[in-house]
Order: sequence, then C-alpha cells, then structure tokens
Amino acid sequence: MRQVDGWPCKHVAVAVAGAARDEHGDVGRAFEWASVTKLATAVAVLVACEEGIVALDDPAGPPGATLRHLLAHASGLPFEDGEPIARPGTLRIYSNAGFALAAALVAERAEMPFGSYFEHVWGFPLAGHPGSGIVASMRELLTVADELLTPSRLSAETHAEAVSVQFPGLKGVLPGFGRMEPNDWGLGFELRDAKSPHWTGAHNSPRTFGHFGRSGSFLWVDPERGLALACLTDLAFGDWARDAWPRLADAVLA
Repeated sequence: MRQVDGWPCKHVAVAVAGAARDEHGDVGRAFEWASVTKLATAVAVLVACEEGIVALDDPAGPPGATLRHLLAHASGLPFEDGEPIARPGTLRIYSNAGFALAAALVAERAEMPFGSYFEHVWGFPLAGHPGSGIVASMRELLTVADELLTPSRLSAETHAEAVSVQFPGLKGVLPGFGRMEPNDWGLGFELRDAKSPHWTGAHNSPRTFGHFGRSGSFLWVDPERGLALACLTDLAFGDWARDAWPRLADAVLA
C-alpha cells in the first residue's frame, strides 16, 4: 500500500478491511468523500426500507419511477436537477438528483431531516447533499466498508439484493470511464461485472462492487476475496487515478 506515497496528492489515507486489515497515511484526517457518500446513503435508505418507512417499489421521482429506480440510476433523471431525459427503466443515467429525491422520501416518511436519520443509522453526520456531502476520516469509511463486507445494519437478504443487478441490460455512461453496455448497478452500488476500462483492478472479481468520487476517493468490496479497499485523497479524480487505482488494487489482491 505504500505505493500511495508516490501519488501526486498532498494527503492520502488508504486501508484494507476484511480478510486482511492494514492502514497507511493520514487515516485520522477528514476528507471529502464526494460520491462515495452514496454508499452510506444507500445503506441508510435500505435500513428505512427494512424499518417499513419506505419500500423500494414506492413511487418516487418522475412519473413511472420508484425508489428502486432512483437508487439504481434508472429513473431517467439527469445528473443534476432538471426534467427527465429518458423513461424510467430504459437507460442508466448517473444522477445526483435521484439520490436527493430518495433521501427526501425517507425524510418525509420518517418525519425528520434525512441527515438526522442518516446519523441514527451510522453514528456520524452527513453534512450536505445525500449523494456527495460526507466529510470524514478513514475511520468512518472503514465503518462503511465493514458493513458492506459483513452487514449488521442490513439483513443478509437486503444486502444481497442491493449488490445484484437492478434493471439488467441498461446501457449508460460510467462517469470518468465512458459508455458501458451494459452499465450494471445495484441499489446505490456500482457493480464491476465485466466492465472495461474500470477503476478497480484487473484481478478484482466480477462480483466487486463499490463507488468512487470526484474528490479522489473510492471504496470497493470484493466478496470473493473477502476484502475491501478504501482510499481518501485531497486530489480530484483524473488521469492519475485511472492509472494508480487499478495498480493499487492489483497489488493489494496479490
């Protein structure tokens, strides 16, 4: 993991969880998680489903869409606020707006701000947008990694559904990596499957799932290896990450 010392960022924290455990770098420093936030938000929404506050097939978002569509980026909504640009269930369009609507539905039904519900689930705060607002350290990100490896907030059945393909066969753009056919997602989790190029390693199993953020952050979980790899940096995602992240993944897996 010490290869991160050669990355072009000023601050970095990296950690492995699961079958092996190790940490390196600024693990106590608070970083912006950017879209890695969606992993924690998705779990919070799924907890609300298990508590009966909402249901995955409740209508939500544009006409014809459900909470399931919102979490799976299949609602037809654009990246940010705006009118739908596709019919629900016909195209995979990565949407921050969809996550905001999912969180708003939980807040309405729970009769509390979503940030309060999120903190009830996780024990640490969501400071901003439910799709990108966490600013926290590697300690908190490892809490998310441990949940995704061995769920305790979610039932095994809900976790299994969350990491299975929702609306199979949908085409779409994986931000930063281009058009994927199919562009498979679970319920808030991006699924590696056979995607190429990809931000995980060549030796990650097709069952790997996770998320990365434009802040230079990522978390992936490979259930076949029983491993999670988490990274937080202060350098925005770019060409450096497309090269460095897969190499780090393969080194950890090796």
